[in-house]
Amino acid sequence: MRGQNRSNPAGTVENRLRGLRLAKGLSQTALAEMAGITRQAIYAVEANQYLPTTTVALRLAGALECRVEDLFSLVSEGEVIEGDWIGSLAPGPAWGGPARVKVARIGERVLVRPVASLGDVLNFTVAADGLVVHPPATFRRSSGRKARVQVQLLRDRRLLEADIVVAGCDPAMFLVGEHLRRRQSKASVVGWSMGSAAAIEALNRREVHVAGLHVVDAKSGECNLPYLRRHLRNKEVAVVTFVAWEQGLMVRKGNPKRIREVADLARTDVTVANREEGAGARLLLDRELAAAGIRVNQVKGYRRIASSHLEVARWIAEGHVDVGMGVQSAARLLMLDFIPLQHERYDLVIPSAYLGSHPSLSAFLETITSRAFRLEVEAMGGYDTRQTGTRLEWTSP
Repeated sequence: MRGQNRSNPAGTVENRLRGLRLAKGLSQTALAEMAGITRQAIYAVEANQYLPTTTVALRLAGALECRVEDLFSLVSEGEVIEGDWIGSLAPGPAWGGPARVKVARIGERVLVRPVASLGDVLNFTVAADGLVVHPPATFRRSSGRKARVQVQLLRDRRLLEADIVVAGCDPAMFLVGEHLRRRQSKASVVGWSMGSAAAIEALNRREVHVAGLHVVDAKSGECNLPYLRRHLRNKEVAVVTFVAWEQGLMVRKGNPKRIREVADLARTDVTVANREEGAGARLLLDRELAAAGIRVNQVKGYRRIASSHLEVARWIAEGHVDVGMGVQSAARLLMLDFIPLQHERYDLVIPSAYLGSHPSLSAFLETITSRAFRLEVEAMGGYDTRQTGTRLEWTSP
């Protein structure tokens, strides 16, 4: 392609053209017309197949009303930054070496979490963004009592700022990240597993960009909005449907204990795995137990807490417990039998301020509504994507 600069490969340059174009609501054709270049050139730049000349870069910046350095900048690694530590255990000798961490920018804050918090499997499959420098000497409390750490980055800081941090309990969120990368986005989706209540609290504390929620109001039968009215604080948000699913009791293949309903959980020969307080599965279990007139101290294993739908399913499959509340997709993955109790909608709650400022959220929302993603997630079983992408703007009281 004429004008291409081959002495400086596109791979050494951080390219934010696609994110800024989408934030402006422009198609490739519209931007090409505004900048006086071809649509094919826009495609090639966004795909990192073409490093634009100074003239082209200036035209693109003028069309998007930004600076050239907002569009393109050199990639650098090894930078040391400071951020707020999110986690109960300080990095130090107990870690057996430098703490591997994920780093994210949420608004004006830089947050640092240990990779180990993702769980025993993902700890070995998710790459770290950086390493805590000289622990524990840099682990100190600021005047606001937040722990601060210094991190030597293993990725370019500007790439980290494109990442999307999601709190929730749907394991399909990791699949979104892979589909987002296939769409030639450099952003990653970092999913922190937690129940609905914890996810909304993390959003209130400005620790994540997106919170997943599935809570059905016992009185009205309405999904999620009644819970948001009670627990979301002073935010304008978009509530975007991710999937609908069935939640119910998961039991071992063949159902050897002949568990048919929640009342069977009070039997002395049945052991339960539960979820943490505030999780959608825990709320449903408590409501069903109350309706059956069963006290929690009658349920063997009620205090045994799993961190996710998949962990409940794994404990059942391995024979540690007999039954647990969870979603059908988790039961299917571990080849368990499933007794449906409730149809639910799993929504994503996103502050409106992030939608206008974050460089990757538009591409994220495009990804979850894409045909390829919806076909794959439905093939996993237990998911209904007919309402995926449905959006409601809402302001908390």
